[in-house]
Amino acid sequence: MPTTHELLKKFKEIKTLPHVAIRLSKLISDDSTPMAKFEETIRMDPTLVLRLLRMVNSPYYGLRQKVDSISRAVVYIGMKNLRNMLVVQALKEIFNSGEKEGVFSRRQLWLHCAAVSICGQMITERIFQQKGEDAFLCGILHDIGLILEDQVEQKLFLQTLETWQAENRPLIECEREIIGTDHCSLGYGLAKDWKFPLEVQETIKRHHDSRKEVEPSSLLGVIQISEFIVSKLKYSELTGMNPTLSSSLSDHIRGNVKEYKAMTQDLPEEMAKAEDLYNS
Repeated sequence: MPTTHELLKKFKEIKTLPHVAIRLSKLISDDSTPMAKFEETIRMDPTLVLRLLRMVNSPYYGLRQKVDSISRAVVYIGMKNLRNMLVVQALKEIFNSGEKEGVFSRRQLWLHCAAVSICGQMITERIFQQKGEDAFLCGILHDIGLILEDQVEQKLFLQTLETWQAENRPLIECEREIIGTDHCSLGYGLAKDWKFPLEVQETIKRHHDSRKEVEPSSLLGVIQISEFIVSKLKYSELTGMNPTLSSSLSDHIRGNVKEYKAMTQDLPEEMAKAEDLYNS
């Protein structure tokens, strides 16, 4: 039975974030990094330059004047949004490679992660009036461990899903029994290796732990609420996956039910608006 370390090593040999994405993530984590350093790094990747300018000039941002410089584009979208754009583009390549019909759909997982990322950002910004870039990042990454299992140990992964469906036990329990680890631990390992924020790492590691009380405004609380909401809107990562909430999160939603209803009504439109970011 492979260890978490062995699976991570095998995955990183075949799939990794581009070098420039990792370098930019490190620069973003340092508040003292000058803008010139970002521009110098971005220019190393002509494809990234095109994506950046295409994105900032898209209807999603609705700017009246065309932006044609890297520095101005970064100012408009922000450092963290730049990092998130890189992650989305890199993960698209991973999610879309080698799709096969069967018990597991990479397309379904991609839609789930996109929904959680958008919903998480909306909750953070609308409900808690905080910046939502890290919630977006965590949402798009939180289930990357499932893709890792699918690509590195596909036979064991499919056996795990069949066992989960047949026995109706927690997925993580089945993963640990058959694969030897779980997608939360694997996702945490990747996020740590990719130098993402510590709270993002910890939330990926714990996003299925609904037994403990969680502060609703924390990143973990936001992602757990997002998973619950998007599952009700038919954006589950696996057919039959129905996440539960701790009492603190349930009480929070009941206490803000009008705000959440309004936000939920806007979610499909937000996903449609963001479609250009995924399909560009």
